[in-house]
Amino acid sequence: MPDASEFSLPLPDIRRLEQFVAVAESDTLADAATRVFVTQQALSTAIRRLENELGVSLFNREHRGLTLTPAGEDLLRNARAILTGARHLTRSVRAVAQQRPPVFVVGHSPALSGAEVFSIVESAVQRHKDIPVTARPVFPAQFVDDLLQNRVDLVLRRGIDTPSELISAVIGYQELRLAVTIDHPLATLDRISMSDVAEHPVIVWAPERHSYYTDFLVAHCRRSGFEPILRINRVQGTPPTTAVLVDTTACAFVTAPAGPAHGGRVMVKEFTDPPLSPIQALWLPHTVSDFRTAILNSAPARLSPEGA
Repeated sequence: MPDASEFSLPLPDIRRLEQFVAVAESDTLADAATRVFVTQQALSTAIRRLENELGVSLFNREHRGLTLTPAGEDLLRNARAILTGARHLTRSVRAVAQQRPPVFVVGHSPALSGAEVFSIVESAVQRHKDIPVTARPVFPAQFVDDLLQNRVDLVLRRGIDTPSELISAVIGYQELRLAVTIDHPLATLDRISMSDVAEHPVIVWAPERHSYYTDFLVAHCRRSGFEPILRINRVQGTPPTTAVLVDTTACAFVTAPAGPAHGGRVMVKEFTDPPLSPIQALWLPHTVSDFRTAILNSAPARLSPEGA
């Protein structure tokens, strides 16, 4: 239970929070004032009032320009999510009043196919027949901004780390397999062990530390006792099994069913001890969505192979 004194704490004004974020994100006070359609003097006054309300200094003013204090940095981290939550609330209330539910947008990383996304949301879609749904690919660098700008309502990806502005949960797992061309040395094996992969380049879609999925694969290789030879796929947006057709000496971790693919030019092989790739959902704090809750609660714990 919260302490009774917490209810007497001042609540920051939403408009002033928006003005604070504009100042924190802009190069100059003039740029921030233009962004929020007020004069520089009015904006400076609003920031001072916000500081007085909160009882803290948000900016250092000793030098030319404004830099955030530690308290200001903390406020900026949380203010974006609060403002997005407020916009989400306005949109939700208006939609209820108009009896016209807004489109629920599911963003998903390129590592998850549209078919896999549908298997995750299918049960929720069947339960909430009035909710229109759109699924669209989102690259990892856009996850946070797209959620904070209300361009997507939920992000699905392969990963486990949580950006500081967001809430997350691992909602399922999927077995990985290995794709190789038909004339690749590993194509003749009945099943693949991780030690078999050690001598061959592995295709990924983004460099290490630029993709949580790449980081997951690299970590799994290292736990298996070898440092992977990484190559970046130069063709983005096509099924993962096509990567080995672009780089025929390499192999790729995929979720496609075992067997031939692409007219027999590619073979997808089972692992003797398959890695399990986590599927993570990301969403904004300070927001409520019955449909999102339905997705999180009804997603299958173990996804079937892509296209199966």
